[in-house]
Amino acid sequence: YEIKPLTTQEISTLLHGCKGDKYEKLYTFVLFSGVRISEALGLRWSCVDFERGRVTINKQLQKERKKGGGGTYSLYDTKTSTTRTITLAAHVVDVLREVKKEQAQYRLMAGASWANDMNLVFTHEDGQHLCHSTVWACFKRLVKKLGFPEARVHDLRHTFATIALESGDDLKTVSQTLGHSKIGTTGDTYAHVTDRMKEQSAARMDAFIRA
Repeated sequence: YEIKPLTTQEISTLLHGCKGDKYEKLYTFVLFSGVRISEALGLRWSCVDFERGRVTINKQLQKERKKGGGGTYSLYDTKTSTTRTITLAAHVVDVLREVKKEQAQYRLMAGASWANDMNLVFTHEDGQHLCHSTVWACFKRLVKKLGFPEARVHDLRHTFATIALESGDDLKTVSQTLGHSKIGTTGDTYAHVTDRMKEQSAARMDAFIRA
């Protein structure tokens, strides 16, 4: 299917429009790290290295599938069953610091009701894990209010990849950050971006030749 990364204007609108939203920091983390939403929801504090500004992505939060419905949420291996380490922008590290500070306050208020047995980074105020469907629904309501209702949470990941490539990151680095099993997957998915980069490169070369 055709990917639809957010435009520069939509990114700005989203970041301003989600101020104070319950999932503001989650959206920001996904947008500027490129992780899958299931990986963000399954991120544990033991995988966050504040000193080096890195996170290790080795699990995802998924609901156990049972016939007839039901099932509990648990941590599973990533989609490609691999572990990767992502170096974050300083702003994203600061966002995670804020999450940790807020979570410590929530834990004090919850007392004996605190229930973060998986040591997750993104939780409800009582420590319970977040649900994909709830996050998706809240995001849809938010972007509809902001004027671009077709956007989905997964488009934040596509937006990160597009920004990274257009900013000059090489295809291999972006592929590793996204957790693709093959670099060809990244190239195929973002062919429109890499084609535009090639055109820009050719234009720069032409300018050099004519100088």
